[in-house]
Amino acid sequence: MTQQSDDNILAAIDLGSNSFHMIISRLRDGHFQVVDRLRDMVQLRAGLDEEGYLSDEAQERAITCLARFGERINSLPVANVRIVGTNTLRVAKNSQIFLRKARQALKYPIEIIPGEEEARLIYLGVAHSLAFDDSRRLVMDIGGGSTEFIIGEGFKGLRRESLEMGCVSFTQQFFANGQISSARMKVALIIAGTRLRAIQRPYRNMGWIDAIGASGTIRCVANIVKENGWADDGVITPASLDKLIEKIVSVDHVDELDIDGLNSERKSVLPGGVAILRASFERLKIDKMIVSDGALREGLLYDLLGRIQHDDERDRTVSAFSRRYQVDEAHAERVRVMAVQFFEQVSDDWEFNDEESLDRLQWATKLHEVGLAITHHSFHKHSAYLVAHSDFPGFSREEQHVLALIVRGQRRSFPKKEIKNLPDEVQLSTQKIIVLLRLAMVFNRGRSERTDTIIKLKVTDKGLDLRLPEGWLEKHPLSQADLEQEADYLKSIKLKLKIKDY
Repeated sequence: MTQQSDDNILAAIDLGSNSFHMIISRLRDGHFQVVDRLRDMVQLRAGLDEEGYLSDEAQERAITCLARFGERINSLPVANVRIVGTNTLRVAKNSQIFLRKARQALKYPIEIIPGEEEARLIYLGVAHSLAFDDSRRLVMDIGGGSTEFIIGEGFKGLRRESLEMGCVSFTQQFFANGQISSARMKVALIIAGTRLRAIQRPYRNMGWIDAIGASGTIRCVANIVKENGWADDGVITPASLDKLIEKIVSVDHVDELDIDGLNSERKSVLPGGVAILRASFERLKIDKMIVSDGALREGLLYDLLGRIQHDDERDRTVSAFSRRYQVDEAHAERVRVMAVQFFEQVSDDWEFNDEESLDRLQWATKLHEVGLAITHHSFHKHSAYLVAHSDFPGFSREEQHVLALIVRGQRRSFPKKEIKNLPDEVQLSTQKIIVLLRLAMVFNRGRSERTDTIIKLKVTDKGLDLRLPEGWLEKHPLSQADLEQEADYLKSIKLKLKIKDY
């Protein structure tokens, strides 16, 4: 298809716990025109066993779906495609095994995003799908394994939460084998309410003007209440939810549900989803909720567009994090400038000139000293811990883990074992980024403002040649000792660092 080769075509794929969604859009005049949508009720969460492993059958369903998705986008540039996995892939113990198969089927990278990042993207999708002003709004999305709650104004999310309860997981837990009863519904409502207690006070204190639902479950409920005349124009109210619950518990099995507006695909997970929705209305004191067509995949498109147009949420996250821990910005900038110079000198020979690697290197230079806010002793380890365990909007779990590992590897022993535990496709690039960061650190250890030393770095068959002005090493014995020590450290990854004059 000719339009797929157009640089203005972007694709987003949401590997949800219940459904897999793909949206393909063309960018025109700053707005997206939908070219194609694909959806498949893969029900990945239903294939998660009691021990937390995805079954072979569930994986096979998912791979079959992704092979079809992959055929549709196979001519798009990698930079124009964003694919994310959500709750089920976050919790499945064998998710990495599945992801290797999935990446082979799609031929594109796949990210697993944290719950709060999922919430941020959902809000972004909703914000762009509605005629938003700057009024405060609550957005809710019930997924298969988790439910996200976001309060925001305009296009900015102010508070985000992701709770471990979803329409599939709740249905499995409280309505096992499709069995329905008033007692089962009551228990589901109590447990959902209990999980909402952690957020009810801060959310109610912030308040909002409108409440908006953004998931298939909530859209299904809105359609039911409209078709049955329980609320005007599909606006969900507590009273309409009570009527729906009364209808649900009037039967003994989910297969017996016969409700106007309920499609067959949603029937099996409706009881769990409705329990979560009704408990949320009760705990958060929601009096009515409207529905948005925008959700995670639309948010992915707008986030991807921001990256392409150099308005990247990850840049804002790194800058804010650096300020929070009062990093010496002048020193971090000197390290960044030198690291980028090294990158530019070796990137072609190392076949390492992708923009993502350069971004990771620069983010690491800005964050490498955040651990000094704790203590100077082993500050690189503290820096890595803070990066790994903080909320990092815009980053996937893998991106955040890789960034923390780069920061951890800035000094002392080289983290080769940890690198081997990374996905195959990022191991070599991560190792190279760490090497460049370490070298930039050596030359900036004295925290001098002088940056006039010309350092030449060249790739050789055995490693790297580092060339310095004649006599420089004699004038800088501490740096010479550090470079010799660094050469010893790099031997552990079989990289020979040769230091020469020029």
